[in-house]
Amino acid sequence: MKKKRFLSVLGLIGLAAALLISGCSSQSSTQQGDKVELYMGYSSDPPTKKKMEEIIAKFEQSHPHIKIKTMTAPYDDFYQKLTTQIAAGNAPDLWQSDGTKVFGYAQRGAILDITDYVTKEISKDELNGLEFNKDSEGKYWGVPQGIQVGALFYNKDLFDKAGVPYPTADWTWDDLKAASVKLTLDANGKNADDPAFDKKSVKQYGFAFFGSSRGAFNILKAYGGGVLDPTLTKSIINSPENKKAVEWMVDGMQRKLFPNPADLKAFQSNFKAFLSGAVAMQIDIYAATTSMNGAGLNYDVAPMPKGPDGKRFAPVIANSWVINKKAEEEKVKAAKEWITYWTTSDEAQKEWTEVGEAIPVKKSVANSEMFLNPATKPENKKVFLDTLEFAGTIDTNAVFTEWVKVFTDNLAELFMDKYGTDEFITKTDQGIQKVLDDFFKKQ
Repeated sequence: MKKKRFLSVLGLIGLAAALLISGCSSQSSTQQGDKVELYMGYSSDPPTKKKMEEIIAKFEQSHPHIKIKTMTAPYDDFYQKLTTQIAAGNAPDLWQSDGTKVFGYAQRGAILDITDYVTKEISKDELNGLEFNKDSEGKYWGVPQGIQVGALFYNKDLFDKAGVPYPTADWTWDDLKAASVKLTLDANGKNADDPAFDKKSVKQYGFAFFGSSRGAFNILKAYGGGVLDPTLTKSIINSPENKKAVEWMVDGMQRKLFPNPADLKAFQSNFKAFLSGAVAMQIDIYAATTSMNGAGLNYDVAPMPKGPDGKRFAPVIANSWVINKKAEEEKVKAAKEWITYWTTSDEAQKEWTEVGEAIPVKKSVANSEMFLNPATKPENKKVFLDTLEFAGTIDTNAVFTEWVKVFTDNLAELFMDKYGTDEFITKTDQGIQKVLDDFFKKQ
């Protein structure tokens, strides 16, 4: 975590420096005759790198006037290098951006406003997630490369052992808590409904949440609250709806139905609590299915529960193709040809789906038997597609990392009983607003 925070600081400095650099151009043109060399960046691991190279080769065959040069690395290394490149003025002409970073690049002037291209050449009816890259002014900054959306993951074996019915689409957050009582067990096998239940020796928890897309943000939204207003420049933490949601979470922590931050540390990684079978339910995104399938977990997914007024919310992260604002005209044109190929080619979409990294952006492929195949876990994959109807972004902006840190740190102290709900609300509201003002009032 310390390393990530350090890199984030470097990222801010680097991106700010990029705004001060004028007259710099993107990777210098290496046009040879009518051929354009397009410099493209993306984060990868060995399976995704191999598959991307295969798709690029097929694109080049069908677009012989474009040669793609790539810059790729594992996630953290990729974004560290990209930040340095942006500051130096030699970033790729086109890159695959984590969905939480798109508006940050836009607000710092690093990427191109592609509203005209999106509205004229991209079919909203054929693509998942296009609207998640549209800002409050109606401008589009990216086109989805792959979609991540949250759902309620549950361990079927733990539910079966406890005799608890699986989650349904009708569940509220109170239904989830009621099930958690039955699914939380101490070292003697007593559940949290038993008078003899020992809160000091819990070996299995009913539900876990942590971080941003997997965390408290989703519960606040379901209760009618949230963190930032639609302009993403003002904190809305101090609201009656948020207070009710926070009280719901604190109650679960104090009853030991949910592991608190100290409990999660015992698993070495927050993700291992559910993977190891020590937690019955968890909010997670589609990408988690790869590790859960690898662990041999007997699990499925259900829609996120409803709030008190029937409101439902799920986080979405639309990882997207974005174009360097400093890219030369011919490279911008080539970048748009790549994006069009990626979003309209059945072959490219199906090949990328095979990696299992994300929900396909092309609706026809996402709704095909290839993606929905019930023979592979989770059986109910259609939950992810249906969830897109009520999903929303996690208020990502140029200072997303900074305000999330304030929110998460304060929430951890609340859950460790260092102060009460009212103090958390006041302290967090003031802390987040300061982060927002420090950035946006200087723009």
